[in-house]
Amino acid sequence: MLADWAPAIVMGVLFALGTPIAFAIAISALSFFLIDGGVPLNIFVQKMVSATDSYPLLAIPFFVLAGAIMNRAGITRKLLGLADALAGHMTGALAQMCTVLATALGGLTASSSADAAMLAKTFGPEMTRHGYSPAFAAVITSCASIITALIPPSIGLIIYGYIADASVGRLFIGGIIPGILLAGSLMLVTAVISRRRGYRSLRDHFAGRAAVGVAFREALWALSIPVFIIVGLRYGFFTPTEAGAITVLYVTAVGLFAYRSLRLADLPGLLKETALDTASVMLMICAASVFGFYLAWERIPPQMAAWLVSLTRDPTLLLLLINLMLIVLGTAVEGTSALIILTPIFVPILTKLGIDPVHFGVVLVTNLTIAGVTPPVGQMMFISSQVLKVPMEDYTIEVLPYLGVMMGVLVLLTLFPPLTLWLPNLVFGN
Repeated sequence: MLADWAPAIVMGVLFALGTPIAFAIAISALSFFLIDGGVPLNIFVQKMVSATDSYPLLAIPFFVLAGAIMNRAGITRKLLGLADALAGHMTGALAQMCTVLATALGGLTASSSADAAMLAKTFGPEMTRHGYSPAFAAVITSCASIITALIPPSIGLIIYGYIADASVGRLFIGGIIPGILLAGSLMLVTAVISRRRGYRSLRDHFAGRAAVGVAFREALWALSIPVFIIVGLRYGFFTPTEAGAITVLYVTAVGLFAYRSLRLADLPGLLKETALDTASVMLMICAASVFGFYLAWERIPPQMAAWLVSLTRDPTLLLLLINLMLIVLGTAVEGTSALIILTPIFVPILTKLGIDPVHFGVVLVTNLTIAGVTPPVGQMMFISSQVLKVPMEDYTIEVLPYLGVMMGVLVLLTLFPPLTLWLPNLVFGN
């Protein structure tokens, strides 16, 4: 019995030792083939390679490239002007603008890590210069980047859809309302903290409809990109995978001809950046594919399913228990790796109990992305803290109120499925 769980134990030890995620998963999967002599070792290599033979996963490099092009093309600057017009008069204006910009960028960068790096570099120095504490600046830039995981296109939702065999289009649309709820909750906490600490607005009053209109027109091309994706998916002009390729062409044209801030000479560097970012994600997916073979061979998912169902057969209570488990797990395991490992375990259980896989996918991605700002291994926490030179102890104290309100949103999404499913049902039908 202990031998059946040996690879999982090996993975836990490797995580504790700080081994890179992809290598920890691959080594633990390899240990299964070495311990169990009944499975040929060449299956390990076959499973690693076969994981790349997936049409849906083509969406990842395309959306990563689209995000890189948009950052280079200066689309961020246009959206920053719109955020300033909308939120510059609010208490804690720079922090509020950070959240507004993150919401606008949610459908553009496709990566919470990329969003955290961009927000920390853009807003972090300005916030500290205006008297905000560096720890607060690190917290708001990392927490705002969570919105990217929900508003389409989200790489986490693409990976979940591939593993769970769920509709990526419905997942994309299902993440919009939860993303907006998260943005509103972050802005509420920011307003309370800013008022207590005296973090001021950038102007005395609202910029006015005319100024907002000008900023909106300048950012219109940027704002049209997520609309373009959603409309194309709704009316079947392209699949989610094809949407990635078409989005690359669309944003390249916007950068070259609409904003005229992108040069053809920039493209080789952007392709190299995309290749490196995609390779790291795909290596994790390949390693997780082999680990999934081990889970299936040892029938661990059915065993875990039986244990969970023995606790309760109430779907809502079971989903809350899974959320609690994920919150604890997320403090020790990086979100993407947990998503890859846990999806094939939980989806069959919850589907049998009548929980919609799209609903669970949004809840799962939200839960695990919140882990990205949770000490001690939050990826977005590391990025923002490193950019702004913030010690983990200071970050941990500042992040607590934000974690509290985000957990509240997570509970709402869990208890009220229509928050996730209403919009996909409206767009695609029941």
